[in-house]
Amino acid sequence: MEQKKVAFSTLRVQDMVQVALMAAMTYIVTTVANIPSGVIVKGVVHLGDTMIFLAAILLGKKKGFLSAAIGMCMFDLLSPYAIWAPFTFVIKGVMAYIAASVAYRKGYKGNNPLNNVLAFTLAGIWMIAAYYVAGVLIMNLVMNIALGQAFVLAVAEIVGNITQVVAGIILALPLAKILKRANIVR
Repeated sequence: MEQKKVAFSTLRVQDMVQVALMAAMTYIVTTVANIPSGVIVKGVVHLGDTMIFLAAILLGKKKGFLSAAIGMCMFDLLSPYAIWAPFTFVIKGVMAYIAASVAYRKGYKGNNPLNNVLAFTLAGIWMIAAYYVAGVLIMNLVMNIALGQAFVLAVAEIVGNITQVVAGIILALPLAKILKRANIVR
């Protein structure tokens, strides 16, 4: 009976370490490789989405959600983009959850590159749409820009978000294949 408790607590520690390491990697990649963007509401185009896609493939839905949400939120909180942090926590966490859900559907187990492209694309579409809405809310509620005008102004951020997702997909696909083959996460 005690062995089961030890094994269970070991598993929980392993999960926490995996989430923490992936969150740290997400934060580091986002911090090192980013380009400030945004005319009205300051934002950033970065390579952190690569790590979010990898987290989805390597860690699955729950741990992928946590590592993406924590890593990206840390970036926002420790940068000039803190206003985005609450939105980022939810948006990036759900992004990883969507990617993992699709990548692991019907027994694919994150190993099918075409299915992973679909997973990353759907997750990216979520992110682009969600950040559009978040931008509108920030402009309207925080910056007191009229709602109609905020909807128009937020369109300017879509191109940067598309670029970010496409770069993330291009980098994550070969990395995911290599890391899945290496079986680094058990």
